[in-house]
Parts: sequence; C-alpha cells; structure tokens
Amino acid sequence: MKYQVVIGLEVHTQLTTNTKIFCGCSTRFGSSPNSQTCPVCLGFPGALPVLNQKVVDYAIRAGLATNCSIAPRSIFARKNYFYPDLPKGYQISQFDLPICLNGHLDIEVDGVTKRIGITRIHMEEDAGKLVHADVPGIGDDSCVDLNRACTPLLEVVSEPDMRSPDEAIAYLKKLHEIVRYLGICDGNLEEGSFRCDANVSLMPVGSTVFGTRAELKNINSFRFIKQAIEYEMERQAEILDEGGKVVQETRLFDPNTGTTRSMRGKEEAHDYRYFPDPDLVPVIVDQAWIDQVRESLPELPDAKRARFSADLGLPEYDVEVLTASRELAEYFEETLSLFPQAKVVSNWVMGEVTRALNDDGKEITESPVSPAQLAELLKLVEKGTISGKIAKTVFDEMYKTGKKPEEIVAEKGLVQVSDTGAIEAIIDEVLAREPGQVAEYRSGKDKLFGFFVGQVMKASKGKANPGVVNDLLLKKLQG
Repeated sequence: MKYQVVIGLEVHTQLTTNTKIFCGCSTRFGSSPNSQTCPVCLGFPGALPVLNQKVVDYAIRAGLATNCSIAPRSIFARKNYFYPDLPKGYQISQFDLPICLNGHLDIEVDGVTKRIGITRIHMEEDAGKLVHADVPGIGDDSCVDLNRACTPLLEVVSEPDMRSPDEAIAYLKKLHEIVRYLGICDGNLEEGSFRCDANVSLMPVGSTVFGTRAELKNINSFRFIKQAIEYEMERQAEILDEGGKVVQETRLFDPNTGTTRSMRGKEEAHDYRYFPDPDLVPVIVDQAWIDQVRESLPELPDAKRARFSADLGLPEYDVEVLTASRELAEYFEETLSLFPQAKVVSNWVMGEVTRALNDDGKEITESPVSPAQLAELLKLVEKGTISGKIAKTVFDEMYKTGKKPEEIVAEKGLVQVSDTGAIEAIIDEVLAREPGQVAEYRSGKDKLFGFFVGQVMKASKGKANPGVVNDLLLKKLQG
C-alpha cells in the first residue's frame, strides 16, 4: 500500500460509581426509561450540579495506571451543542485544564513493543440515549431515555501514534484490561460502558504530514472497530487514488454491511464554544490525595504477568490466560495460597474450572467451586486418596451440587485403591485374558504397555492407583 494509516483513539469509559457525576441519581443499567432522573440531570433551570468525589478518585487511578501526570488544578467546562438527548443544551466536560495529562501505554504487536502516547484523560458527563422504536398509538418514532444523562465518564484521548488496525486493537485491549483491573469500569462493550471513537487518516508512505481525518463514532466491539478502520482505509485510499480530497467528517459504522457512512461534518473545538462552567468550582488535587490513591492501586496486568512468569515459573500461555481478568488471577492466587503447586493449580483453573464456567456462560466470580474447595480436591489427589481421573468426576459433582470433595468421594465410594494385593489380582486377570498381547509386548512391542494400563484401570473402574498399577504391571510383563 502506498499510504500509511494514522490512527488516534478517543475512548469513553463509563465509571462504576453508584451515583451520577453531578447528582445522586442511580447509574444502574437496564431500568425503565427516565426512572433515574432528577432536576440536575434533566437540566431544569436553577438546579445546581455537585461533583461526585469518587469520580475524581477514579480519574486519578486511571491517570496513575496510564503513566499520566495528575493536574493539581483542573476545570470543568461547558461543551455547547444541541441534540435531543442533551437536555441542558451543553455537556459538562473538561477542555483546557483536564485532570490527567501526558501518559502512555506500551503495546506489543507481532513481537514488537511500541509506546502509544496518551494526550489527556478528562472527566465528563454522558448524554442520554435515543431509542428508535414502534411506540403504541404513535408508530415508528424516536424517544429519549435520560437515565444515562449525567452518568460519569472518563474520556481517554490517545496521540495519533497507531499505524495499523492491529496496533489500535492492541491499545484498546490494553486500556480495557487496565480499567477493569482498577475496578473503575466494568468494560461491557455491549452496554456501552466502554466505547471508542477512531480518528483515521492516510498519508503517503515516507511523509510526516498527516492527511485529513474522518472520525468513526461510538463503536462498541473490538471486531467492529478493526473492520471500521480497515474499511475507512480503503475508502480514503480510493478517494486519493482518484485525485479527490478526503472530507473532515464524522462517520457511523454499519456492522451489517461492514461500511461507514457520513453522519455530519466534523466540528472543531471552537464550534462547541467551550467556556468554564460557572456552577462548578475548580478541582484541586494535592499530593496527599494522589499518594493515597497510588497506595490503593491493585497490581496491574503487566506487573502481574511478570511476577507469574518470574516467581512461579509458569509458561507464557498460562500467564496470559490467568491474567486475562483480575478476578481470574485472584481465583488462581487464592487457590495457590492453599495448594502451593503453581502448574497443577494453573492446569485445573485453565482446564476444568474454565471449561465448566464457559459451558454455563458464567464468569469466574460466579463459580460454584470456591478456591478453597478446589484446593481440597487437589490435596486429595496429592495424598493418593483419589486419582487425577477420578478427581475430574468429583469436580463435576462439586460444580453441580456445591458439596465438599471429601463428602462426594465418601458418598460415591471413589477412594483410590492402593492395596498392592488387590491391584495385583486385577493385573493377573487382565494378563490371563490377553495372552496374545502379552506375547507381542514381550517380543518388543513396548507401546502395548499403555493398552495394559488402560485395561487394568477399566477393570478397577478407575479406582486403582496409577503409580502402583504401572510398577506392578511392568514387573509382571518383564517377568
């Protein structure tokens, strides 16, 4: 391709506070339309906003986690525009003096690490939502639900440092992972808790002069974001190849067709007539507040991955899976604290635990088997009370019933047989039944050993201790 794509992203993260940014209304998702509103978020004359302190805490957390400087003084401004879901006729945001500045995230694509700059992170309120529906007695219409109006957002604005759709997705996934680890955003793309505007332009390869950009608005899926950028690259390249000029505009992505379409001309900052909000005082953040928030930060994904690799000796694949979410990592570590064998615990968490949850469409926080119960099961295997194979059967029963592993083993008579006399009798019976196979093994077909082990385990209904079976069987066959 003779053009180089230039991508900058603006990510809106909806904060997990219980109440809105400037009033006490609930932020709960899914309530009936306009049931979580008050004079402040409806923009009634004379209703005054009061800043939610937790929003500032969360902004500082996000800034520290993304290597930003925290501004000692930041200002709320009014961003003026008219739209049906914006009852005040302006959005309270931050402009000249945001709370976080000059950060970065390091991403890795195809084994190459790259630093993506973060211009700013600022606090703002969300707008409402237009609902296009068939209204009884009216017909097709657009209605306004203002439950979301005044919901707290952080807007994370990157530098235009990304040069491929893959880099953009890597950056987004890294940011998504961080805000979830911080606990400040649930990261639910489908519900709009984490959504992205992508600024895309092309410039000739070798040039340093950016082309005219188009803004792709409110895309709520990693897959769709990549598709939208790829389509926009092709669209702009075709325009430039034909000698045309790319128009600066806002475009919407249609996931059904995989294309973007023009929505409106792209505004510049002066079009919004920003000015300081006269109803809100400056936000003052002293060093003590920053230090307090810094001390409360959890271990972030990159640090956790490095520790799991260096201290626990886990393979890279295990580390990536186990740190995919903070909750999964915590489940693993809690189990490990009770059964300190990292690889064994990793195998079970990535295997049986994850499999069962995926089958049920559940998250790790909903697991019926607690870390303590899983650790008890692994101790039974370690003691030789049950075999690894039987342990999987016990786990399934634990998952279904919530019972303790010892209780299930006792109820179902699953205790592993380690008595050499009992196992030897089973081996003798199997060998007597398979004289031809015995002769072939003794003539040099060593691979038949697995066949004999399987037959003995089958005859014992899986209860025979595999270690004892292997030792006794080898002696019998060699003898």
